[in-house]
Amino acid sequence: MKTLDDLFFVRHGSKLDLNKMRRLPVSMGGVNFVGRSSERHGVSATIERLPDAEPFAAGLITVALGGAKLLSSFVQDDPFYTAQNVVVLTPRAEMSFAEKVYVCMCIRHNRWRYSAFGREANRTIKSIKVPAFPSWVEGARDVLDSVSAALTERAPMPSTAKWSPFEMGKIFDIRKGRRLIRRERRPGATPFVGTSTRRNGIVSYIDAEPMFPAGSITIPYNGQGGVGWACYQPEPFCASDDVQVLLPPAGVDAASLIFASVVMRRERYRWSFERKWHLERMKVTTIRLPVAMDRQPDWEAMAAFMRGQPFATGALAHPTS
Repeated sequence: MKTLDDLFFVRHGSKLDLNKMRRLPVSMGGVNFVGRSSERHGVSATIERLPDAEPFAAGLITVALGGAKLLSSFVQDDPFYTAQNVVVLTPRAEMSFAEKVYVCMCIRHNRWRYSAFGREANRTIKSIKVPAFPSWVEGARDVLDSVSAALTERAPMPSTAKWSPFEMGKIFDIRKGRRLIRRERRPGATPFVGTSTRRNGIVSYIDAEPMFPAGSITIPYNGQGGVGWACYQPEPFCASDDVQVLLPPAGVDAASLIFASVVMRRERYRWSFERKWHLERMKVTTIRLPVAMDRQPDWEAMAAFMRGQPFATGALAHPTS
């Protein structure tokens, strides 16, 4: 069994402080800034390229040595800088994307050995062991390569200066989920969406007829932590009474709805367990979206942008109903 030091050159990253950096969107040449988050591949922001420091190359692995989600590990798709307490792994020999993902999994499974602000991984990161690559890792290469490909050429993000506000209740038919107590949720095949921020909001699979069609958006309005966590649902599902379900206009596809879901998540800071995003509030909440010539949301522009993103093949594989 080899260690990370056997497989990689392990070095500290850029050691930058985000609050000292000038933020800059990707559309204007911004570079990914990888912090210690366990979300969004660890990317906290995009910043202006530094004149005296080249970013790390795409395809390397970042590992958070501290923070709440210690040992969060990701293969970075684009060039990047890093925050303090993040190391970068450069393979000593050629390594496939699938093998790198496997290494990230192995690193994360050592999280139990450490604690944030206690026993962190700074001194022992190089000694973490990686079992030999099993046969299924090599078999996953073709699958991962196809998932990481974009569906189309990358389309530019519609200029935010040309976005317009829309009341959510005028775009979507918003309905409330239905209460199902635990003893009514027998194991089955239908997704049951609750207030979780993980697994697309799905907390279990139950033996019940779906309440809502595929191609809807779910948003918890109640609960601890998950309020406002909008998710696109690619399959018919049931939803708890702590969840609002947004049924889109006919003909709007998955790519557009995933774009809209991300925009809705940006509004979640306004709401909490104490200030709930209940049905009437949600109907009159405005979100800003790209606008078409007829002053309606420009669903086609949103879809074009999303289909040009890496991993679009997997994320957008499910059609709406």
